[in-house]
Amino acid sequence: MPELRRRVAIWRQAGESVAVVPTMGALHEGHLSLVRQAKAEGGRVIVTIFVNPLQFNSQADLALYPRDEAGDAALLAGSGADLLYVPEASDMYPADFSTSVAVAGLTDGLCGANRVGHFTGMATVVTKLFLRSGADCAYFGEKDFQQLRVVQRMVRDLDLPIRVIGCPTIREADGLAMSSRNRRLPQAARAVAPALYRLMQEAAVALEAGGDVGAVLAETGAAVLAAGFARVEYLELRAEDDLTRLERLSRPARLLAACWLGEVRLIDNVPVRAPAGREDRDAPC
Repeated sequence: MPELRRRVAIWRQAGESVAVVPTMGALHEGHLSLVRQAKAEGGRVIVTIFVNPLQFNSQADLALYPRDEAGDAALLAGSGADLLYVPEASDMYPADFSTSVAVAGLTDGLCGANRVGHFTGMATVVTKLFLRSGADCAYFGEKDFQQLRVVQRMVRDLDLPIRVIGCPTIREADGLAMSSRNRRLPQAARAVAPALYRLMQEAAVALEAGGDVGAVLAETGAAVLAAGFARVEYLELRAEDDLTRLERLSRPARLLAACWLGEVRLIDNVPVRAPAGREDRDAPC
């Protein structure tokens, strides 16, 4: 940490801004797109890699999470990153570590409902990384949409002097959202995986055309299972700004899903636009 802060201090003295891209490693094009966007907007870019044990509610999942620090460093070499920061768990969480950051409300459903403690662990480590880097802005992908909104709310509520920027989901040619967990998909499962995004897109079109939310979600969930997924953990329509569950499409929304394909949990989301005229009529006062 002292070296990180020394480097940032030098940049500050030179009048440069600083951006941070927090990751858990096993980098792919989605991560690199965040680095490139951060660099394009000026200043220095710090990429952090830390497989945060507090984010995992399963020790087996933590053990299986892909790690490739050498490969990650090689990928970053041509991305525009100025510094790679890879702290040890013992440094982030000393033996007597006893503080956590929890964001209520936004974390109650979706991924928060089935991954107890996940968002508290995420918010805690992200707060520490923000403080250690002293960055002006941070870049997160929209694939983890609930995470993005939780971080933005945390920054607002705690008056942290950093701007959190969401960036579009980067996808494979067949539509599958890029994710480090995709490496764990067997070949047969990998062939099935793109069906989730295709079916979610079709559901978004149906909702935008005025389809009944409950009916569209039920039909889409059934189609996901028929495509070969083992389980639909959730498939919900939520308001884009505050993640309120919507029974009618009355304002800009996101269709969010978490589905299991064998032993791998995939998440995705797609935007859903409110029909013209309905947004103003149904918006809360």
